[in-house]
Amino acid sequence: MAAHRGLVAVFGSTLFQLSGVFMLLPLLLFLLKRGEVSNTVAGLFAATEWLGIFIVTPFASAITRAMGRRNALWLAAVTPPLTAFGFLFTDQLAAWFVLLLLGAMAGGMRWVLAEAFIAEFAPPQHRGLLIGAYATMIGMTMVVGPALLAWLGADDPAALRIVIGFMLIGLAWTALIPRLPQDQDSETARVGLIGLWHAVRANPVVMLAGFVGGFFEMGLSSVLPIYGLSLGLPAGQAALLLSLSGLGGTLCAIPAGMVADRFASPALGRRRLMVLLAVLLLLSGALVLAVEQVTVLVWAVALLWGSAGGTLYTLTMFDIGSRETGITLVNSTAVLVLTYTLGALVASSAAGLMLDWSPGRGLSLMLMTVAGGGALAFLRSARALAVHH
Repeated sequence: MAAHRGLVAVFGSTLFQLSGVFMLLPLLLFLLKRGEVSNTVAGLFAATEWLGIFIVTPFASAITRAMGRRNALWLAAVTPPLTAFGFLFTDQLAAWFVLLLLGAMAGGMRWVLAEAFIAEFAPPQHRGLLIGAYATMIGMTMVVGPALLAWLGADDPAALRIVIGFMLIGLAWTALIPRLPQDQDSETARVGLIGLWHAVRANPVVMLAGFVGGFFEMGLSSVLPIYGLSLGLPAGQAALLLSLSGLGGTLCAIPAGMVADRFASPALGRRRLMVLLAVLLLLSGALVLAVEQVTVLVWAVALLWGSAGGTLYTLTMFDIGSRETGITLVNSTAVLVLTYTLGALVASSAAGLMLDWSPGRGLSLMLMTVAGGGALAFLRSARALAVHH
């Protein structure tokens, strides 16, 4: 019963907090562009979101072991609305970078803990379905936040207050998460940097999937508003590109989870799906070459980034949740989030630079290199698994 209540509370709190987060970042980017900062600076600002997550993730399992899951979740839920309040009181660019970094660090802790909770406490026969449903809900927040911003307009002073309101509702939902028993492996699990290195060595291909998923789903999506503006789209349509990317992940996550629940050979089936998704991302990189001439193709590109990148992450989370529990699961989830965040960090900062330097061939080559490398690695891994079966 406690596990069921906890699952509902994690779903509810995540829905509202992330709706605020995905409304906040494009809002801040539009305000920066109104201040006439360069695409490179805006890209670095977007990358700061992922830098904060990247900084805290290696220590997520150690913090969880020291504080307990529930207290760590409370810390992660309180900090984002506090930092969002800060944007009301300053327009200094350096202060904005610091506030975004602190909020992102708290978001990184919550990300790891919430996904580990879902993976561990979901019934085994429905684990893929629930992980897919959770990913679908996250995709919904990527639609709701930017769509609400597009409706209000970036100039509406109520926008930031609505962001804070969403985050406070998410904080209230966190209070419903029950107290949990101590994890059985709390004294024996490897944590910190040693634990991270152990998890990477144990599942390198799975962690590569996290990097590729983060690169395309979150890293590139975070600069989609800037990409849309550079193509001449109005601000409202540029914000909706981010919503479309989120819609792609929303539509694909539950079907992917249901399929993953039913593979005769689960590990091999997941790996073959990863190959297919990487090939689709490779095609999206080729499409970028034509976007400047046929602007409407940017909508297809955004949809592919969100759907294929998000499904890669869902499959990887399912893979980890099928093998591990307790602090060990938190640690492996932390590594997945770390690699996903690294992918997002690299993509958002490099894509901003490419939009200033070479938005056609340069951007396309970067995307095809990442997707092609992932496809080859997943294919080799699938062949190795097929031999063992």
